[in-house]
Amino acid sequence: MQLSYNNKDYDVVIEKKSGNKNTYIRVKKDLKVHVTTSLFTSMRSITKLIEDNYDRICRMIDFQEVKAKNNSGFFYLGKQYVLIRTDSPGITFSGDKVYVNHEFDIDKWYKVEAKKLFLERLNYNYEHYTRKIPYPKLRIRKMTSRWGVCNIRTHIITLNLELIKRDVSYLDYVIIHEMTHLVHGDHSARFWKVVEENMPNYKKYREEMKEF
Repeated sequence: MQLSYNNKDYDVVIEKKSGNKNTYIRVKKDLKVHVTTSLFTSMRSITKLIEDNYDRICRMIDFQEVKAKNNSGFFYLGKQYVLIRTDSPGITFSGDKVYVNHEFDIDKWYKVEAKKLFLERLNYNYEHYTRKIPYPKLRIRKMTSRWGVCNIRTHIITLNLELIKRDVSYLDYVIIHEMTHLVHGDHSARFWKVVEENMPNYKKYREEMKEF
């Protein structure tokens, strides 16, 4: 089965599970429409469900395509560069291009840059924070589903290495968000009020980050 949208055909993957009582439709990174349903759902019912949700599925496709575009290529501090592998040593930026040696470890370079920048921004935001909180320890690692994590008990804030690819404003938002968990451990209205105290336009960055 396929779904046609904008002169393209997208595969529909149907997965039937014994434990499922409801039917779920998702568009994943592979741009396939994944339908998860029960063992007893008929193809006729699935076809009608897809037809009834056509506009919503198209929006999900658009979202995933924008997300893929925003994550492809070489990014550094919010700017996208054309990556060119060369025999020259190290890494060199020139306009909208970045020249990288064939043997150069880009992930290692990202980590070195992140350690410096993330600590600098943590210190800055901590000094300007509106509430008194313990100074958090910083950890950096790659994460697939979160931009940041705060361990309330140990006061450790872990930031996603991928933030080094984005504009510093997004990094600041995540730092402020995680520091605020040292004030309120949940995502209650009180939590967001403190976030807003420290970043009045936080909603803008929160929404935009969904496209990454």
